[in-house]
Amino acid sequence: MTDNRALGAEREHGGEIQPTERLAMNRTGSFDWDVDAGTIDVDDAGLLVFGQAPETFDARPATLVRRLDQPERERLDTVIRDALTSGRSSYAAYFRLERDDGSEQWTHVQARILRTRDGRAHRIVGIVRDATSEVTHSEFVRELEKRRKRQTDMVERSTRALSRAVTVDDVTAALTGPGGLARLGADGLALGLVENGSLNIIALSGESLDVLDDLRLRRLEEGLPLHETVLSGRPLFTSAFQELIQGYPLLAPHAGRLPFRAAAYLPLVAQARTLGGMALLYRRHTTFTADERNLTLGLAAIVAQSLQRAILFDEERELATGLQATMLPRRIPEIRGGEIAVRYHAAWSGRQVGGDWYDVIPLPKGRVGIVVGDVQGHDTHAAAIMGQLRIALRAYAGEGHAPSTVLARASRFLAELDTERFATCTYAQVDLGSGTARAVRAGHLGPLIRHTDGRVGSPKLQGGLPLGIASVFGDEEYPETRLDLVPGETLVMCTDGLVEEPGTDIGQGMEALAEAIGAGPPGAEALADHLSQRFWERWGAGDDVALLVLRRSPDPGTTRAPRIHQYIHQADPEGLSEARAVVRRALRDWGMREYADDAELLTGELLGNVLLHTEGGAVLTLEVLPEPVRRVRLAVQDRSSAWPRRRTPGEAATSGRGLLLLDALAARWGVEPRGEGKAVWCEIGPVAGRDGARVVP
Repeated sequence: MTDNRALGAEREHGGEIQPTERLAMNRTGSFDWDVDAGTIDVDDAGLLVFGQAPETFDARPATLVRRLDQPERERLDTVIRDALTSGRSSYAAYFRLERDDGSEQWTHVQARILRTRDGRAHRIVGIVRDATSEVTHSEFVRELEKRRKRQTDMVERSTRALSRAVTVDDVTAALTGPGGLARLGADGLALGLVENGSLNIIALSGESLDVLDDLRLRRLEEGLPLHETVLSGRPLFTSAFQELIQGYPLLAPHAGRLPFRAAAYLPLVAQARTLGGMALLYRRHTTFTADERNLTLGLAAIVAQSLQRAILFDEERELATGLQATMLPRRIPEIRGGEIAVRYHAAWSGRQVGGDWYDVIPLPKGRVGIVVGDVQGHDTHAAAIMGQLRIALRAYAGEGHAPSTVLARASRFLAELDTERFATCTYAQVDLGSGTARAVRAGHLGPLIRHTDGRVGSPKLQGGLPLGIASVFGDEEYPETRLDLVPGETLVMCTDGLVEEPGTDIGQGMEALAEAIGAGPPGAEALADHLSQRFWERWGAGDDVALLVLRRSPDPGTTRAPRIHQYIHQADPEGLSEARAVVRRALRDWGMREYADDAELLTGELLGNVLLHTEGGAVLTLEVLPEPVRRVRLAVQDRSSAWPRRRTPGEAATSGRGLLLLDALAARWGVEPRGEGKAVWCEIGPVAGRDGARVVP
């Protein structure tokens, strides 16, 4: 019963409110339910709550709840039944029933269960009241809190996503990537930056917004709502989006393809500078409340601050990377006898402009110097130190100093600079004519060598302390290691950014690099591209990478007289057996299978002598001599000056029969001086006579 009806009743009865009307205003009653008898006694106020007339109520529980629809009745029955069977002493519940005027009433019942000594429920007493205003207010508060929480979540999620954005591209990715529009609570987004008097739309996200591609870059002047917002610095909120764009000739033709009902055009202002503008488009919004306006303005402020940081970072990075690029070689000189490819990948994460570098230095007598290094740190200071150190090392190498001297002087140069930075590097002087390389290492990764058969080796380079530190501690010793590149072999040098990942052992990275080198194409440029593509994801970790690939030109001979070369490391236990297999396979492919057994046996004998009796590796050359009679020639070159001696082994001797085998199996054989060492050679096949070459004792 409403208040007006109560006032009417007051006037009708001479100003005195009757008991029935008082109960209706109170809307709270009581009941007493006799469970054993199946009857319920409800006072008049309680009956009014249930919508029952007191004079017609028959004291049956089923009659009391007849206004409840079936789901509500079942839910109330479940609450009561659970309370009775569980042994509890009370229960409470909210349920809905329909009033006479068709409106919905929320009702609250709270009851106590009286039980016998054995725990059986025999009576229930309680109160019942109209809780509509209470529940409605509670629902309103919950909805309000839910809306505020949703708005707070939008701000927090957007702030969290944009806090990780470093570049302008990162900002646009955070706004347009997965979940970007949901974080903003919008169905469409347009983001523009002011550039040279124009507004450049750098991001469009949302259904059908691709129709605006032709409007991405336009002069900053009136004629478009976002442009006007940027010019005025004032936001524009509209709940009649279609009507709004009809007033702009440039947008009107696209009205039918833009399924939005409302929009918020927001200037992006940071530190009193207008950076651009942002448009948020909505499908279902019809009005913008004060809270929603404040929310969108707050989101615009967060985006503006992120863009300001990102623009500053991009400008600083462009300057730093430009400085870094000027300090690296502009071009790689052409070399005779081989090919060189270089790759450089600048770090993109943070302001990590680093000190990695490479260089290729022409040297006297047709040699070439190659270097890859890394200055400590990832900033412009590291890049500046790198430039000075590269020039100094290039000058020392150009003066013709030995590799060990070049690094010692470079270390002294770095120590004398006013800096606490140190540097690591690997430097090698290479003679591509002979294949000889003299390499030194200063706390850096050693090179990898891909052999002609596809195997990848890791030669053991003795190393010294990093540049700068070595001079501080007075230890400028950089021992040289000689490497031999046979024709067709490839040397690969890099900085640790290529193979090192946080949380993993660098050895795993080196193994992955060796595998990629072995599986890559033979040419230097093609192999550099292959490694770049293979390790691009690893390079994305944020460190600089310098990569240098040097390949000695192959010497395949001709179709009539093919030729292969292979270097066998002394410390490689599988090198000897693999060399024998290479010889057998080559002769089979060349159609000279009949000489394979003898050639394989002599290969093992000649290489075994070198690996056993000298202190270095050996270079194996296998070729076919077409004139005057086609035959096979084997040559094994080493760095020892001691020539083989003919011996007469006893019956029990386990060695000393090598030259006897040469006499027995080779048509001709001999020894030739080769630079610092010698080459033992033999020929297998038909010849006019067996005039074995004289062996110098």
